[in-house]
Amino acid sequence: MIPSILPTYNRASLNFVKGEGSWLVEADGRRFLDLGSGIAVNALGHAHPALVKALTDQANALWHVSNLYQIPQQQALADKLVEHSFADTVFFTNSGTEACELAVKMARKYWYEKGRPDRTEIVAFEGSFHGRSSAGIAAAGSEKMTKGFGPLLPGFTHLQWGDHDALRAAVTDKTAAVLIEPVQGEGGIRPLPDQCLKGLRDLCDQTGALLILDEVQCGMGRTGRLFAHEWAGITPDIVMVAKGIGGGFPLGAVLATEDAASGMTAGTHGSTYGGNPLACAVGCAVMDHVADKDFLAEVNRKAGVLRQKLEGLVASHPDVFEAVRGSGLMLGLKCRAANTDVVKAGYDAQLIVVPAADNVVRLLPPLTLSDDEIAEALTRLEQAAAALEKQPA
Repeated sequence: MIPSILPTYNRASLNFVKGEGSWLVEADGRRFLDLGSGIAVNALGHAHPALVKALTDQANALWHVSNLYQIPQQQALADKLVEHSFADTVFFTNSGTEACELAVKMARKYWYEKGRPDRTEIVAFEGSFHGRSSAGIAAAGSEKMTKGFGPLLPGFTHLQWGDHDALRAAVTDKTAAVLIEPVQGEGGIRPLPDQCLKGLRDLCDQTGALLILDEVQCGMGRTGRLFAHEWAGITPDIVMVAKGIGGGFPLGAVLATEDAASGMTAGTHGSTYGGNPLACAVGCAVMDHVADKDFLAEVNRKAGVLRQKLEGLVASHPDVFEAVRGSGLMLGLKCRAANTDVVKAGYDAQLIVVPAADNVVRLLPPLTLSDDEIAEALTRLEQAAAALEKQPA
């Protein structure tokens, strides 16, 4: 029998019916502590009162009109993002994948309008993830994602993560932009050191290439700053955001300087749903929290507490875990056991963690995670590790 849902997901046999803060309730009544947040989406946890109110108030007023007309909620969210970032202008999408498509178009159109239509090359990196569209999989370049989907969109050069010499050689007068995640998510929670991001900014300044940062997973307060690149003190040209910006409602955006966006004039890009009143009303409510300095200070404090406890976990279970990596509340446990086994043991302990490449499990809890919930998370991780240690070799 052909399934009614296309079988592209390898789903766990869990059926969650309700969410409350950092908790998910299974149909059978079990309560799971959620350290996945829908893969860094539910930045303020499940059913946050401010987000519920914003959504229901807007739903009772107006859902959709299209971008043929002015949308006050979209303008309000754009104003908030510009106020709290490097950007001069914002385009709203429905997802990070769509944000990637626009970022690539924007960089190439920039050089076309500058009289350099040959300057189309995008330099990207091994281990990256930029969505599953034609531009996204071409940018990532991994065989797993591209196999069977050729011919791929041309114009992408792929470099090994951390190969500075190769990077300097790859950026030429044909390079339109360099595309990189300040912290790789799907690639295994690999942060780019601040000095490397500063060096990349300098290289782009020297060559004229635009610097595109993919902050779909690491942005919106996830690392303890509104945007991860702020830790390095640099200014990008284009930034892709999604996931946390909608707090669970589908929403993405491309932020850009006026110069980088100069080629994107009327008619060059569009979206039917992007920036609709529902999404932007929720996005405004998210921004009111994640852009607040006191809120971000709490994220940093809790990140320090969680990381310290995770270091102790690794030391106590050296046969299961190898190291802790990451930034803020975007943390990874490098595993010695198979990361898929760790995820499954987590399910048994009623704990949600998320697998990633390089045999890593990701911990991407709601930014509202409490100290008591951090303690409970460690108790359940200990249970999962102990269960794995009891298994026969």
